Amino acid sequence: MSRAARIFLLVTCEHGGNRIPSEYTRLFTGWQRILATHRGFDAGALVMARQLSAALHAPLVTSTVSRLLIDLNRSLGNPGLWSQATRRLPPAIKQQIVRRHYAPYRQRVEAIVSDAVRAGSRVIHLSSHSFTPVLGGAVRNADVGLLYDPARPGESVLAAHWKAAFDEHAPELRVRRNYPYAGKNDGLTASLRRIFPSGSYVGIEIELNQALIAEGLRWRRLRNAVVTTAKAALR
Repeated sequence: MSRAARIFLLVTCEHGGNRIPSEYTRLFTGWQRILATHRGFDAGALVMARQLSAALHAPLVTSTVSRLLIDLNRSLGNPGLWSQATRRLPPAIKQQIVRRHYAPYRQRVEAIVSDAVRAGSRVIHLSSHSFTPVLGGAVRNADVGLLYDPARPGESVLAAHWKAAFDEHAPELRVRRNYPYAGKNDGLTASLRRIFPSGSYVGIEIELNQALIAEGLRWRRLRNAVVTTAKAALR
């Protein structure tokens, strides 16, 4: 694809809520406390995704179904696709959940990317997530994580530009690349990389520390910094 290819921006949020559809609520009796934690959804990720979408004039695809029903950011063969509440369900019920909640989301995102690529655009996909500040007793030492595949030149360049923009516009934020997870791990962006070449598709997951989301002023400043630096990096 030419360097002069048009840029098509897409924003998604796979873990935007902790909703359990009514037909499956019996599976989650006694799970209310867990559903409200990072295990149930990515706090703040949906708000961030909506703000990015509006600021960048990008289409937005989101889900508010809890990852504890089915994790939209995992491939069908990944053991993490199912939670303790759904792992032992009969195959027919699992297939129903995939058909009703997983497949439509994945297919919609893939179709948007495919249509843009066929139209001659290069897609830049920003996937909004957040992470718990402490996991397994280990404190995460970052405020923002930018996840990408280092083997994809476009992703490496965009992540570097975005990190530099944070250093310039919001130096008080601790921004790390491929932290707290490796960007090439299984996920929606990784699945799309297997379909679309690096010249056509660039996928970055942005991860925000949930410790900042609980603080009103700092949370607003964080979101504004994400938008400002994203614009600078994409320029």
